[in-house]
Amino acid sequence: MLRGVSPLSGLATLRDARSHRASSWDRTGGNYDAIVIQPGQTATLAEIDGAGCIRHIWFTIACEDRLYLRKLVLRMYWDGEEAPSVETPVGDFFGVGHGVAAHFVSLPLNMTCGPGRRRSAGMNCFFPMPFATHARITVENPCQVPVGAFYYYIDYESYAALPEDQGRFHAQWRCEHPCQAVVHPEPEKEINLTGRDNYVLLEAQGRGHYVGCVLNVDNWNAFHQRYTWFGEGDDMIFIDADTWPPSLHGTGTEDYFCEAWGFPSGAYAGPYHGVSLAGDAQEWSGQWSLYRFHIEDPVHFRERIRVTIEHGHANDQGNDYSSVAYWYQMEPHAPFPPLSEVEKRLPRRHVV
Repeated sequence: MLRGVSPLSGLATLRDARSHRASSWDRTGGNYDAIVIQPGQTATLAEIDGAGCIRHIWFTIACEDRLYLRKLVLRMYWDGEEAPSVETPVGDFFGVGHGVAAHFVSLPLNMTCGPGRRRSAGMNCFFPMPFATHARITVENPCQVPVGAFYYYIDYESYAALPEDQGRFHAQWRCEHPCQAVVHPEPEKEINLTGRDNYVLLEAQGRGHYVGCVLNVDNWNAFHQRYTWFGEGDDMIFIDADTWPPSLHGTGTEDYFCEAWGFPSGAYAGPYHGVSLAGDAQEWSGQWSLYRFHIEDPVHFRERIRVTIEHGHANDQGNDYSSVAYWYQMEPHAPFPPLSEVEKRLPRRHVV
């Protein structure tokens, strides 16, 4: 029913499913096809009973708060769970951090917007999200002003039953504003042979596979370092009983995100990797959003996983980091760290 096939070759195969949509269409028959979310209100976008799989989510939003994309919180719950399996600011979930919008198109996520449009976009997600008995999707508005128009589609399929081998979709937001820079007595001999001080994108327990991340870096203190480049940080992914070394050890931040020699291209959009928001490509200062999706190469774990990356070589830089990690696993999942309070998750510098 949900077995993996290539997108085009599988189109001719008829499946035992029914198609549905939850959307913000105007129930009066008029043309105001959006909902209003008042300050402090949590809106339920979809409440679905039975077995099924969400196939596509589309949002576009109008709000007078300049940072609504970082403030609004998206949550998803599967099969009657009380704690969400998805908890992340809306903008970050769709691939761009720092409370702004930017035009990019990847295979599972995209934003579409015009030049200079940093506050509005069409946002799409194509990650499949299966559930056995129930699904609930909500958006919380902690802004001081209403969300004047929240438009959405949630397209899903329903089935008689869900195969037992289907993991549940998860997405978790984290931040360190700033990361704690490690001071090395001899900078020319900086080493990291523990991974202890790395930035943590994900810690999960159970059986599943990690399918990627969006990493946001505000290289605000670039000119206070020995060099301005923030990307010497290696990715280190610890799986199951790993202590040292990790099962996956990389060679640099731009290498993990499938680039090379810095990010000389600036912003670019590939199906599985890209730079959805670029700062200064010469000095690498400013705000960056990077994505890497393990669609063809998911990272499997049977007991636990810890996905980390250094902030600078041997964690020698103290920039602001935030991220969304995406993964599938069998429930129950480990409790998420508490989501940061609104003021603590806002970007240091507000892009107009």
